[in-house]
Amino acid sequence: METFDLSQRTSVRAEDVAAFRRFNRYFTRRIGVLDDHYLGQARPLGEARLLFEIGDGVSLRELRGRLGLDAGYLSRMAKALEAQGMVRLAVPAHDNRLRMIEPTPAGRAEVAEQQRRADALAAGLLEGLTPAQRAELTGAMATAERLLRLAGITVETVDGASADARACLDAYAADIDARFPEGFDKAALVRPEEVTGDAGAFLVAYEEGRPVGCGALRRLAPGTGEIRHVWVHPGARQLGLARRLLAGLEREALARGLAAVRLDTHAVLTEAQTMYRACGYAEIPRYDDNVYAAHWFEKRLTGRSG
Repeated sequence: METFDLSQRTSVRAEDVAAFRRFNRYFTRRIGVLDDHYLGQARPLGEARLLFEIGDGVSLRELRGRLGLDAGYLSRMAKALEAQGMVRLAVPAHDNRLRMIEPTPAGRAEVAEQQRRADALAAGLLEGLTPAQRAELTGAMATAERLLRLAGITVETVDGASADARACLDAYAADIDARFPEGFDKAALVRPEEVTGDAGAFLVAYEEGRPVGCGALRRLAPGTGEIRHVWVHPGARQLGLARRLLAGLEREALARGLAAVRLDTHAVLTEAQTMYRACGYAEIPRYDDNVYAAHWFEKRLTGRSG
């Protein structure tokens, strides 16, 4: 069994770990996670959650990615639900590599009852609070969800020609094409060789296996790099991910011996300008001929970035 030594994780305080685990124990006990008959129904939480996540129908592959389950464990749960008449498993005609799962009428009825009981449980817990306290709790849970989502996102360096890199750049181009009054020409995107290996870096952020953000670094001049195409999927915005990508690109620049990074941005991207200034970037005169740029920034890097 793998062991973990908290002393090696110097950025995480033992008090924070203890508080997090204490909350987990309390919350899971209060909502009945440990009960083999979750919400009073004849199944444990794992099966109940799986039945809920199936929705109107989905592939087992997508469920694995969404729930982070081992393939064998997921298959056993799916077969158990099938034996109980809750779901149907099938192989679609268009792709014999996929296994699809969908609820039966009995499965749909159980999910509806599960929803009713879950709502009643939540309402019962909230009844003991005043309206102001409920609002405070709702706000705290929204903050917790945002931070946990950010904590669960991984940022990886990928080849600039990889499928994920190009998919992110396509999404970035479509996004800003819709926002720029003059549109955007994809020919202005960085080339794969500019952001791979010694020449630069391309970062992709993944949430539950799906690319949800990117950013690129390329060499601009001796000792200076340029950050390009920092983008976050609309569904992952307001988490703090753009700043995390920016910090990661700065670390990549330091690793390549660059003393400064520059970037430019369009006049309509006011939220990006605000972020860059908050992250230590100072506005400088024009340094390139980018037709889409109206503001230019630079940051001097130190031994520690982010």
